[in-house]
Parts: sequence; structure tokens; C-alpha cells
Amino acid sequence: MKIVTDCAADMPNEELEKLGIIQAPLFIQFPEGEVNSADISADDFYNRLEAMRPQIPTTAQPSGGIFADLYSRIAQMEKNILSIHISSGLSGTINAARDGGEQVKGEANVSFWDTLTLSGGERFQVLAAAFASKAGWAMDKIHERLEMIREKTEVIYTLDTLEYLARGGRIGRVKAMAGALLNLKPVIRVDTDGRYSTVTTGRTLGKSMKAIADHLAEKYGGTPVWVTVLHGRFAEKADALADEFKERLNIAKLEVMRISPVLGVHTGPGIVGAAVVPMELMEDLK
Repeated sequence: MKIVTDCAADMPNEELEKLGIIQAPLFIQFPEGEVNSADISADDFYNRLEAMRPQIPTTAQPSGGIFADLYSRIAQMEKNILSIHISSGLSGTINAARDGGEQVKGEANVSFWDTLTLSGGERFQVLAAAFASKAGWAMDKIHERLEMIREKTEVIYTLDTLEYLARGGRIGRVKAMAGALLNLKPVIRVDTDGRYSTVTTGRTLGKSMKAIADHLAEKYGGTPVWVTVLHGRFAEKADALADEFKERLNIAKLEVMRISPVLGVHTGPGIVGAAVVPMELMEDLK
């Protein structure tokens, strides 16, 4: 079986290659042309984002035709495909994937999985599917494990500014201006319906980062967890958050990674947060 995902899963190229995972494109549309988010480095992207101010690029999902072509190519080697994608509550990508699957029904046997999350949370589910597939698990058993991971994973972050969410139409300008005037730093999580919800709002990044640690400590207690700290261009804050987690959580595995440029369009460079999953749901798959 072949695993397909999209670049909102924030998977490093070496991980994709090692596990044989195929990544569908998500596009960033700059005034001078469209680029695949996977083809631009995080720093190049943020430099271009800053240079565009006050304009903002837009994002676009792949068409059903792009997915159909992708599945058709894969089917020449492997007909069974599991396509795992960013939350349907945040993007129409999985709908485009289903449309593509319909177009190649005779060639490929494509199953679809809505992660109801994104970034590191999506990555955990893609990794689990890849590990389980390599271990010879049946599709129904893989789906069962993905559902457990989906239920138990937390994706949570804070932002230095609401400016990019406002410019991208994700929140109203009035709310963004009020946030800027009061210097508010919201703590946002991906809810069970695959959409964003606000946990709390801090007056400083430090307070919001502490609120993230508080939330995760309350949720997981002493459970051993795999933690992926994620940031845009906020390495210092990411390291500080990782240190906070070392004190507050029972960490089985800790890594610090960058978010995909296609997600950075809506957050700007000043984003820091984490994806967390109980280690017991991942460690028996390898």
C-alpha cells in the first residue's frame, strides 16, 4: 500500500523518502506566480512574505485532476492507496482528493482519511499509517489506530500577531485591531471537529506559552508523550517552549521543527506551538 499526504503535514523530505510517502502539493499564490509550498524554504518564504507587506499571498489546494494524475502514476506500481489529509474543517483538500479518486476508480483502489487536524498532528497520523503498513497491518486495523491517534492528539499554538489571520480573512479586522491594541496573544487549538478554537488569551507571549504548557500538562498528566514543538521563524521561543515542556510533561520523544510555508501564510513568522500524542499509540508500530 502507498501512503499519500499533503504538505500541511510538515514532514521533512528525508522522512518522506525514507518511508516512501508521496506528498501532494499545496500552493502559495504570489503576485508574480504560484509555487508549490514544498518547493520554497521556510526562510525564503518569510522573506517574501515580509517584502510583500501589507499585501499577503493566497493559498490553493490541488485540483481533483492533480490528485487523479498522482493516483494514476502510483497505481502503475501499487493499486492500493491510503490518502491522508489536512482537516476538512480547515481545507477542501480531502474533497479534491476524493474527486481525484473517483476519476481513477478503475485504475486505483484509493481510501481516504480526514485527520481533522494539521501540521504535526497530521504528521503523527501519516507516520502511524506508514509504520503500520510496513508492519503488514490490515486497512481496518490502521483506520482504528488512526482514529485513536486523532482523538488523543493535541495541536496548540500561539501567535505574536493577529495581523496575518486578519489579512487572510481568517478573523475580522476589528478583532485583530483590538488584539493589537491590547497586545493580546491568543492560544489556539484544533478542536475535535477539526476547526480552530481559542483556549485563552495572554498579554505576553511568555504567558501564552505557559498557558500552552498548563493545558498540555492538564490533558496528559504523567502519560509519556511524543512532543513536536513547531514554529515559523521563532527558534528562540521554540527552544524556550521545549524547555518548559521538559519541566512539565513526561516526554518520551521531543523534536523542534518548522511549519510548512503554506500554513505560515495565515500565521506569519511569529507562531510557536506543539503537536502532542501519547507515545503508546506510536511506539508499537515500528
